[in-house]
Amino acid sequence: MNATTSLQDLTHHTLGESGPIAAATPSFCVRQGQLDMAASVASVIDDGGALVVEAGTGTGKTFAYLVPALLSGKRVMVSTATKALQDQLYGRDLPRLLDMLKVPVRTALLKGRSNYLCPHRLKLHLHGGAVADRFVQSVLRKVEQWAASAATGDLTLMPGLDARSAAIPLVTSNKDNCLGSSCPDFSQCPLQSARRAALAADVVVVNHHLFFADLAVRESGVAELLPSVDVAIFDEAHQLNEIGVMFLGVQVGSGQLLDASRDVLVAGLQHARGLCDWTSRCAALEKATRPSKLPAH
Repeated sequence: MNATTSLQDLTHHTLGESGPIAAATPSFCVRQGQLDMAASVASVIDDGGALVVEAGTGTGKTFAYLVPALLSGKRVMVSTATKALQDQLYGRDLPRLLDMLKVPVRTALLKGRSNYLCPHRLKLHLHGGAVADRFVQSVLRKVEQWAASAATGDLTLMPGLDARSAAIPLVTSNKDNCLGSSCPDFSQCPLQSARRAALAADVVVVNHHLFFADLAVRESGVAELLPSVDVAIFDEAHQLNEIGVMFLGVQVGSGQLLDASRDVLVAGLQHARGLCDWTSRCAALEKATRPSKLPAH
């Protein structure tokens, strides 16, 4: 391939019988649907515009959009519908493809803030004395031990941690309780590290929830969470409508009220002890927030 080869031709060769993928994969077979989709993706990357593709099972859509995106030399964002697909794409598909294509592309994985450990909130709740539940205390200690050797602070990678654990809101932050650059643990913040890696990457893998969270932040006039890119790819885009409505609408749920109650309790006991019976006040809020049990029939 020479310097004048078009992206469509280069993509066709890469996914063809004599390409690097076929050479590295004995079981690889050329699929016309994959070639057609990849050619359309390459054309839009070159010429601009938007493309919507419905790819049936067995098309090989992941490689069909990744190959032209990686070969284009442009900055790319790939958004997936779920965190599981996001992890698969970043941990399996991208490394495998980059190894076969031999292109110098920097990649990064970025999830929403609720997936990352907040070291400050972990210390606050582990040593603040406001967590009475012994089981939750035990989970917090396990999180502290895991965090000492965790490379990314991504809590979804912690073995044995239940995603529904009551400890999760205590060791993660949200936009209301994050202290930002004024946080004493800002320099060790896993979320900030992940964001810096995303800003430096050529290809960043996110999910639809994070994309719309970023869009909502941009519309509010606050600095964006995601880097600016040349190419945006949405895998399983049929879920965009439902997720978009969720993030761009306004709602208050019981989970947010419970989080607020716990934060008020910690802050009250630390900074205003004696001014109010914080324990009973917050307990009353939690009791009012949790749904009442229906009488048995």
